[in-house]
Amino acid sequence: MVRRMQKIVLAATAGADQPWVADAAAQLARETGAAVAVVSVDDLETEMLAPMPRSEYREQAAAAAGAAAERVRTAGVQVTQEVRSGLALEQILAYADEQQADLIVVGSSTRSRLASRLLGTVPLSLVQSSKRPVLVVTEPTG
Repeated sequence: MVRRMQKIVLAATAGADQPWVADAAAQLARETGAAVAVVSVDDLETEMLAPMPRSEYREQAAAAAGAAAERVRTAGVQVTQEVRSGLALEQILAYADEQQADLIVVGSSTRSRLASRLLGTVPLSLVQSSKRPVLVVTEPTG
């Protein structure tokens, strides 16, 4: 028997289309009776050095949160969504704490291998930093 969960936080990656992550969160929510709280973060510490205005990053985050929430809602799961500004790792962890999440669901990194080695990845950082369980969902093959 699967343990009953109350809340799953789904971290939607701004600027990425990862419907399989929302599908995985929705399926897990249906199996456990949990609600899903989608969060997407603009991942911009300071606008001063950014190549685009914060509003454009925020629009990307809002689009990712909206698409993920709609996919979860279509699966028949209760869902809320929120968009935040700041660094993704910090904001996802804070949101999971606020939601008292039983689990954080995130897609695998969308960065190239070289960029991941140089800059790290949010999913890996979540696994290393979170006091809550983290499920990293990879893109299905074939």
